[in-house]
Amino acid sequence: SPAGRATEMKLKMLSRNPDNYVRETKLDLQRVPRNYDPTLHPFEVLQECVRVLNATKLEGVFAKPFLALLDGHQDGVSCLAKHPKILATLLSRGCDGAVRIWNLTQLKCIRIIQAHEGFVQGIRAHFCGTSFFTVGGDKTVKQWKMDGPGYGDEEEPLHTTLGKTVYTGIDHHWKEAVFATCGQQVDIWDEQITNPISSMTWRFDSISSVKFNPIETFLLGSLCV
Repeated sequence: SPAGRATEMKLKMLSRNPDNYVRETKLDLQRVPRNYDPTLHPFEVLQECVRVLNATKLEGVFAKPFLALLDGHQDGVSCLAKHPKILATLLSRGCDGAVRIWNLTQLKCIRIIQAHEGFVQGIRAHFCGTSFFTVGGDKTVKQWKMDGPGYGDEEEPLHTTLGKTVYTGIDHHWKEAVFATCGQQVDIWDEQITNPISSMTWRFDSISSVKFNPIETFLLGSLCV
């Protein structure tokens, strides 16, 4: 520096309170100091803006007018099934083991069935619409009347079949009295027989869904996990 001129130096010190980041016990979460100033993270802010803009556009594209709310299940609703001939009738299965039959015209539940112990894994109506089938985590396949029981009668299934494994799905043939279930394997059942008439296995741990082809009804497909 030139003679006669004092040099000035500035030092900046960073001070933190240990109470803000030191854990009192080993079970406490580790506190990490972070500066949320948006000027220090320009790329992150830009990325979030793009995400918000895309989400807003997609929400406008897929938005549909809300019509009604069908409320009543005590647990999550896992699947829906429609009546093959009556458009106003809808069936829903829940994780609480209950099956509810809804009248969409009146927007109310017209029948409640405690079908299984635990999850109702699958539900499918008979192609004639006179009954429907359910499978659950209790390893049972049950057939129920679509119409409710008479006055004073208890709600009982028409048929109950106890299987060897947990079933994860069911589908009924479009023209014949035959249905298929899936789980560790795909089983083909006759409604009048308590044992499967055919079984098919693949090298997969679980089969989550099975469906009959509505056109070529002798074909079926399965979704393996």
